[in-house]
Amino acid sequence: MNKEEILFQLNASSSDTLMQTLGIVYTDFTGDTLTAEMDVTSTVHQPMRFLHGGASLAMAETVGSFLSITTVNISEYHVFGTQVNGYHLKSVKNGKLTATAKFINKGKTSHIVEISIYCTDENGITFKNCHVTMTNRIIPKNNFA
Repeated sequence: MNKEEILFQLNASSSDTLMQTLGIVYTDFTGDTLTAEMDVTSTVHQPMRFLHGGASLAMAETVGSFLSITTVNISEYHVFGTQVNGYHLKSVKNGKLTATAKFINKGKTSHIVEISIYCTDENGITFKNCHVTMTNRIIPKNNFA
């Protein structure tokens, strides 16, 4: 499959999921990286009207997990994020988040992924908002209980 077909499939898989609820849209795929965008609106704010840290982490885990999914045969394997470690670097009220996941290590049974989330605010200023690392487990479906 080419890049456009992969992005189409990834975006189509978001229907009726948290990804659709948060408005996460996959925008680029290189084979070793996956990028998605999400608008910062009131739907992802916490009560003080800033971006909810959980929304950032959900975006990061989504992009990181789906990067691993692009490398396995999904008819034979499940991919599960088993550890997510995030650092929120700067608060955000509105703008657009861009998250890019890349492999740190790609093993047979686990992947370590680094996700960088940048925000472009209403003034067109771009800054790093969040830095995340995660571990994905690659589990054969025939071993899954």
